[in-house]
Order: sequence, then structure tokens, then C-alpha cells
Amino acid sequence: MLERFRAEAADQDLWVFGYASLLWRPEFDAQEQHASRVWGWHRALKMWSRLNRGSPECPGLVFALLPGGSCQGVVYRVAPNETDEVLRRLWAREMPMDVYTPSWLTCQTAQGPVKALAFTLPRSSPSFTGHLPAETYRQIFQQASGRFGSTIDYARQTYESLKAHGIHDRALAALLRHAD
Repeated sequence: MLERFRAEAADQDLWVFGYASLLWRPEFDAQEQHASRVWGWHRALKMWSRLNRGSPECPGLVFALLPGGSCQGVVYRVAPNETDEVLRRLWAREMPMDVYTPSWLTCQTAQGPVKALAFTLPRSSPSFTGHLPAETYRQIFQQASGRFGSTIDYARQTYESLKAHGIHDRALAALLRHAD
């Protein structure tokens, strides 16, 4: 799959859509970045994490782009001479277990639309949580932690980064109230 995306990115600028940790930890230099919105997808804390933000005994959660609605985030343009290296690092980071479905999504920016790489999650994935009650979020926020830290820290970092980019995510704000 990586080779397919490398081939598709070879004759165009590589843009990457950040909607969660890519906002506050992109791990690559961008030639430019713009606030953007993707239609037909929304950010949701509905993907199980049994390594990075949780454990097999106490699974945590990470964000995914799920079908429906819209999502505000940031698109980053990668320098052409860095495309292969950035794709390789993104795959190592986002695709070690092949959970996400990498997709080219149209991102609307004030400068016009761009086609960007985004990591989406089908609802048919075993990593999709489905509906979780408030009590489950409370328990995960209190207990789940993995190699990169806790679910609650990850959710708060994403929320603060969204605010720093001028994005207010009401759904995430409501979820974070379960941590109190």
C-alpha cells in the first residue's frame, strides 16, 4: 500500500491532513500549512489503542476520521525532495498494524482545495469502538496508558492544539468533561 501511495504522490505535491496528533507532533517539516476542512469525515475518539495509549489489559483510545459530517484540521505541504522519506515515516507511525485506511481526501482551504493524505477508519474495523457510554470514557480517561502516555493526555493535547489553531471541537470538549 505504501508503494501505491508513493507512486500516486510522485507527480504532485504531497499534502498531509492533520486532525489529531499530527497537529501537535507532525514529525516532519512542512513547506506550508493551512487551516482546512474535510467534508464527509469527522474526528472521533473511537479507535482502540492497546499499545500507544493503552494496553491489552486496559485499552485506551485514539482519534480516527470516521465517515460522515466534517472535520477541521490543518493541511501540510511536504517538500518534493522529502516526499518519500515523509511517507515512509508516516507509514511507520500510523500504519504499523494496518488499522487505518490511508485515503486521498479533498481538503478545503482559504487558498483553494488540495488533495491530502489522511488516515481514516472504516466502521467495519475491529479497532472501531462503536458507541461508548460516558462511564466507559471516564474509566478509560482515568486508567488507560501506553507507551506514548495516557489517553486523557492525548485527548487534552489534541484539544489544546485545535484551540491553538483556532478550531473549537465541541464534541471533544464534551468528552473531556468526562475526565473531571
